[in-house]
Amino acid sequence: MRPDTPAENVDPTAEAARLERTAGLYPEDAEALLLRAAAHLELSGDRPTATTLYDRLLSSPDGLENPHLVRALKASNLWEYGHEAEARAIIEGVRGASPKDPAPWVIVAESLESHDELEAAHETFTEAVHRLLTDVEEPPYATHPLLFGRHRVRRMLGKSHDEWDALADSVHSLPITLDELHDPKRVWSLGSENPAELEAEILRLRAELGAYREALSRPFPVAILHWPANELTELLEAYPSLSTEYPSHSDHLASIEQSLRELSTSGTPNLGIVTGTVPSYEAFAASELSSPTDPTLLPQYATTLAARGRAVAWPPQLGAACWCGSGRSYGECHGALTA
Repeated sequence: MRPDTPAENVDPTAEAARLERTAGLYPEDAEALLLRAAAHLELSGDRPTATTLYDRLLSSPDGLENPHLVRALKASNLWEYGHEAEARAIIEGVRGASPKDPAPWVIVAESLESHDELEAAHETFTEAVHRLLTDVEEPPYATHPLLFGRHRVRRMLGKSHDEWDALADSVHSLPITLDELHDPKRVWSLGSENPAELEAEILRLRAELGAYREALSRPFPVAILHWPANELTELLEAYPSLSTEYPSHSDHLASIEQSLRELSTSGTPNLGIVTGTVPSYEAFAASELSSPTDPTLLPQYATTLAARGRAVAWPPQLGAACWCGSGRSYGECHGALTA
């Protein structure tokens, strides 16, 4: 499916089948592709088959990049077709694992919320923001749903604003405030016969829909290609002419960080890093009927990897591991470099 294809023109079952076939062609991308396939199956109403895909991923002998995300999605799906006890057990397991990625937290908290488990949803959102955002200077975009979800649940519970709610307000960019969007009394205005109240609610719904569309339509990251040291050595041994692009591995790493900082300073959003491998690059070059020695293929390869869900968002949180693979935290490694 092209990124600009309207959702109403997509057959979810056929798209899921296409993604499964693509996963067979690109086993290194199977996790991202099969997760998308499972999402289409859920959309089509075939939740048992979606669960089968989640189980297939979780039993993968090669392991997963984000097993907590897969488990969270499986739990949410199970609950939707009557497997509440199993879903709750998985949710507790995800919470106990304390993932560093915000997505699993959001999914399990929203699953609890959607089944009217508001106190449990509030506890989950709160635990997540404490673990992921304490002492973080600027909340990464991926953590915004945690703040917004917590704010929403607190409004439904009638709790007063606290410092995390204030932070949610500060990163909220729509003209309608979060308090308005998350007002529990809004549902009553939908049944009102007062034209002014109905018009006001339509404006709120439009703003909320705009936020969802913005989140869903965010393009895949503007991605910079990263070669680990062993892959770069293999690449240059096979294709020495590319040494003009990569004088040394240390220069390569410094260039990545510098390029991303320049893009960030210029206002380019949604930046990321994709990691290349020589076999994958050679396969890409063959698919383009070109030679791996062609340096113009390198940015195209990076874009293709990003489109297949391989990009890691940049910058990492300062406490997270550095993107370069050094084993040090980003703040102690490339994040410590002066711009």
